[in-house]
Amino acid sequence: MKILVAGGGKVGEVLVDKLGNEGHEITLIDSDPYVLEHIMEQYDVITVHGNAASMDTLEQAGVDESDLLIAATDADEVNMLSCMTAHGLNPEIHTIGRIRDPEYRQQAYRMRDLFGLNLVINPEQEAAIEIGRLLKYPGFLNIETFAKGSAEIVSLRIKKDSQLVNVPLKKLDSIIKCKVLVCAVVRDGVCVIPDGNFVVKENDLIYVTASADQLSTLLKNLGIIAREVKHVLIAGGGKISYYLALELEKIGMHVSIIESDPERCSLLAASLPNATIIEGDASSQNFLDSEGIERFDGMVTLTGLDELNIVISLYANEKNIPQIVTKLSHAENNRMLDSLPIGSVISPKELSCNSIIRYVRAMQNKQGAAITVHRIADGQGEAIEFIIDEKDLHVGEPLKDIRTKKDALIVSITHGNKTEIASGDSSYQVGDNVVVVSNGKATIQNFNDIFVD
Repeated sequence: MKILVAGGGKVGEVLVDKLGNEGHEITLIDSDPYVLEHIMEQYDVITVHGNAASMDTLEQAGVDESDLLIAATDADEVNMLSCMTAHGLNPEIHTIGRIRDPEYRQQAYRMRDLFGLNLVINPEQEAAIEIGRLLKYPGFLNIETFAKGSAEIVSLRIKKDSQLVNVPLKKLDSIIKCKVLVCAVVRDGVCVIPDGNFVVKENDLIYVTASADQLSTLLKNLGIIAREVKHVLIAGGGKISYYLALELEKIGMHVSIIESDPERCSLLAASLPNATIIEGDASSQNFLDSEGIERFDGMVTLTGLDELNIVISLYANEKNIPQIVTKLSHAENNRMLDSLPIGSVISPKELSCNSIIRYVRAMQNKQGAAITVHRIADGQGEAIEFIIDEKDLHVGEPLKDIRTKKDALIVSITHGNKTEIASGDSSYQVGDNVVVVSNGKATIQNFNDIFVD
């Protein structure tokens, strides 16, 4: 497809990289020539210098022949006007707009037809929703959902006192006593697709497939859950904190937000009457102690500095707060932080990019193509969801009789509302949802790509 990306910031650069690697023709629009020069040095991409909301700039970029515009500049107003102008010039084009300001949230959704918006992306709101899910299921570092919520892939860090240390995966059922499948393992920064003889080691990051109703059983049988999260302390009072407070109120959690800016505190207090707003310095150990940090069940660090978020999360771990979530803008450094006890790591940039890539995949949803793709294992692996059609191979055959590529594994099959964790006796039928995990070494665009020729 021919895709226009407006804005060469963090999100724009990641999209140029990922979508370019999937074979799309990318044109990047930005008003800063230095940004364009940097992108051109790194990637094979066409660039256009100008205002992405300008009709002349969009025409120069080839909007009339493009399939998709992704408006991800720093200004919400430019993104909305860019989508509206592109749709006016080419009524067939799909548009995705990044809208971050809470004041525009309802307007963007209610007037999306007027603005020509097919999809609205809000990185801060997406991050808040993801953090809320992690706090609701304490113990998991990440959670990915498939088959309309009936299948999950979760990640767990194996600590030295875990029951799973030195256990081969074929003996896993006798310990956890519920139906799950370990579909990927990151060890020493390398993602592998394990077989039954794979032995789990301390500090492994394991990715486990389970039906949604098995998650609580998994945590309970591993002795991971200490207590349900009821009181959450948030460091930083930005947009994510606002959205997160609203999200946590819905699930019955009490929220306290620490913010150093008095004016921002007043705004938060007016818009979040059920939250406790605390004016102070979240980077101060004495201040955190004076606020009784140890009495909270959850800690979320959402300041604007990655380094500060890491330091606060480390102190929260020292104070034995059971559930910690750390926001990082530069998620590409995740592997450097693997050994640090900073809990779950959230990157709004990565979440938004993944949502956009899933939309692009859906646009390509020809027979056999993926309907959703989730990047896992620090971006080294993918969990890919397919709907089986009549052209797919091996329908109705037991998986034990099918040869798949070494780096691809069928992990779950959903028949209607029933999800089955894949085993050798499992089979899939036309219309089923099937989730495949790959470590990225195999190119999988269609379901039939997973099979050995």
